[in-house]
Amino acid sequence: MYKIGIIDTMNSRGIELLKSNKDLSVDLITDLSRENLLKILPKYDGVTLRRGKLDYEILKNCKKLKVIARHGVGYDNVDTNYIKENNITLLVTHNSTSTSPAEHIMFMILNIYKGREMFDQMVREGNFHKAIHLQINDNFEVFNKKILIIGFGRIGKKLIKKCLGFDMNVLVYDPYIDEKTIKSLGGKKITNLEDTLKEADIVSMSVPLTEKTKNMISYKEISLMKKSSIIINASRGGVVNENDLNTALNNSIISFAGLDVFEKEPPDKDNPLLKNKRVLLSPHAATFTKECLENMSLETAQNIIDFFEGKIEKTKIVKL
Repeated sequence: MYKIGIIDTMNSRGIELLKSNKDLSVDLITDLSRENLLKILPKYDGVTLRRGKLDYEILKNCKKLKVIARHGVGYDNVDTNYIKENNITLLVTHNSTSTSPAEHIMFMILNIYKGREMFDQMVREGNFHKAIHLQINDNFEVFNKKILIIGFGRIGKKLIKKCLGFDMNVLVYDPYIDEKTIKSLGGKKITNLEDTLKEADIVSMSVPLTEKTKNMISYKEISLMKKSSIIINASRGGVVNENDLNTALNNSIISFAGLDVFEKEPPDKDNPLLKNKRVLLSPHAATFTKECLENMSLETAQNIIDFFEGKIEKTKIVKL
């Protein structure tokens, strides 16, 4: 019997699926402190991981560990060098984590472009006729706007459909995706990021945090953009430099931003972006829908089961 540790709770359906398997003994780990993980993880053959960090010091003592199943697709909370060297398999939820994030990106774009909070406040405060005095740069159509999707994986491919539904022009920057694939889905592949930043109305990040993508969008890149443009980051904190973004917004280099992720989570209370009125914020919640959380838990659990039964899909395995 294999011992499985569920690091941080997840939707009950996934937990029930794991516990129903006769070949697995399952524990729920809710104390995510480093001290606790150091103490208890060495007894497990496999773990699921949502929050919490598995660094070198923790992993080096986990001599039985064969597999880590992420509750999601990002894995910057795992020491990938160690698990690669020690043949520990890393799995992600390939199928369940694209629809809700793509919808969340559209939610942020529409909130920013359509002034939802601004209009709501006018009505609640008795300023019903204030809207007639709006300036031309207070509210926008998304029709015919150019959106640059940086990263064209599962989320990017879902996002493009929604953008085309609003009659937007979609540009895609992803060196790993061929032009034919992008064109078949209605987008235009671009190879020169800096030139395209100059013409984009919206820039949406859909890339993992790696050495190559860290600070991918900094002041240099932002300064190329139009004053009316916006940035949406619902991928990973750190791919957009937060200090540079805050400076650019305060100096009207760009118009607005939407952030679901931060370099440090939760962000420090003195993070200037928390007070910046030109940013729409959400707490890394792009996957926080009933359907997505349920499906992610089921897929995470099934990944563990499939791994130990020797039938895990290759697309679920992270190539390190």
